[in-house]
Amino acid sequence: MTPPRSRRGRPQHGRRGRRGPTRQPQGTSLVGQRFVVDVEDVAHGGHCVARHDGRVVFVRHTLPGEQVVVEVTSGTDRTSFLRADAVEVLRAAPQRREAPCPVAGPGGCGGCDWQHTDAAFGRELKARVVREQLRRLAGLDLPVTVEQVPGDEEGLRWRTRLELAVDDAGRAGLHPHRSHEVIPVEDCLIATPAVVGSGAVGSEGNRGVRALDVAATSTGEVVVTPRPSRDPAPVVHEQVALRGHTLDFALDATGFWQVHPGAARTLVTAVLDGLRPRQGELVTDLYAGVGLFAAELARRVGPTGQVVAVEGDRRAAEHAGDNLAGVPWAEAVHADVTRWVTEEPESLAQSDLVVLDPPRTGAGKDVLTALLAGRPRAVAYVACDPAALARDLVTAKTLGYQVDSLQAYDLFPMTHHVECVAVLTPTEGPPELEPLDPS
Repeated sequence: MTPPRSRRGRPQHGRRGRRGPTRQPQGTSLVGQRFVVDVEDVAHGGHCVARHDGRVVFVRHTLPGEQVVVEVTSGTDRTSFLRADAVEVLRAAPQRREAPCPVAGPGGCGGCDWQHTDAAFGRELKARVVREQLRRLAGLDLPVTVEQVPGDEEGLRWRTRLELAVDDAGRAGLHPHRSHEVIPVEDCLIATPAVVGSGAVGSEGNRGVRALDVAATSTGEVVVTPRPSRDPAPVVHEQVALRGHTLDFALDATGFWQVHPGAARTLVTAVLDGLRPRQGELVTDLYAGVGLFAAELARRVGPTGQVVAVEGDRRAAEHAGDNLAGVPWAEAVHADVTRWVTEEPESLAQSDLVVLDPPRTGAGKDVLTALLAGRPRAVAYVACDPAALARDLVTAKTLGYQVDSLQAYDLFPMTHHVECVAVLTPTEGPPELEPLDPS
């Protein structure tokens, strides 16, 4: 399947923008060669590590401790590492199972990394990755447990938004791993029944379009948007049920929203529990999207407080403004975050709390330096990539901030993706607070 969409509604293929010239690999291609390897531990990215003739091999479709026959999918006799698929299992791990999806194996759909094990062991693999990234990149030895989130069926039927590719014959399908080819499918086992029942999955005759975006919202709307399209994206509505009340959001059907049914509530709750906002506090919400965190933070700080939500995507910022319109002390700002934090130092200097929800590449040194210069009492960093989080935590440490808590959530079961919420506080320690009002 296609990769998870970025925090701004674009597919996550790394940095945005046009790609530079493709470097041609040096040496003789090893693609297609087969050999036997003993698989070591899991690595970041949905594969495990093995070694062959002194070279690292990143192997998909395997598990730690297995012995497998691999087929090289990328690399030459001069590259420092190879990529490969496990095409035959000689010694299986006890956690291995038959993948429920018929197109999840080598050469099939590239969206799911761990269909050959259950969701519980998938969470353990993700926890290992987060721990290893924090240790290796940030020098932090932290306990990590990836928590299950309500809303899926043993790791299946959770994806409420799905991007389908369309081939030259007009058939809708999903991409293989690291490929632009299209595999026509009749079902996607991680998609919700509403998404599968939209008519887009397995459809034919989609002439003149490159992709179909399917969105099935918490309010019961199901929208299929062809791309490209001259028409603006339809507006859909989401609801997030919290303790005793519900938040309502409008957004573009092709815009970013968390795809797991339990994700939005889980992340808002984690941010609130970590920051413990008080009446009268000033909050800055960076990479704010359509206002998911800002809406509840504004309710918590009340009319004597202030929330500024900064978002770089114009349409998302417009929706954030509409979603926060009933709260005069909350403001949505359309601006590039990196530019805004350097041009608005006064606003940051006054912030008691900061929410940081950057794209997969992380916040970066410039943003962290600007926001931590104001010495907020706490920062909630919502991270969709543990490596980027680890690098940013190194920067935060040099600026006098420590990890007060870290939680990890399985918002993308059967894939290698994991969401973390790290709460950062000044090294000298957070101020003493009164007990939090549970309402």
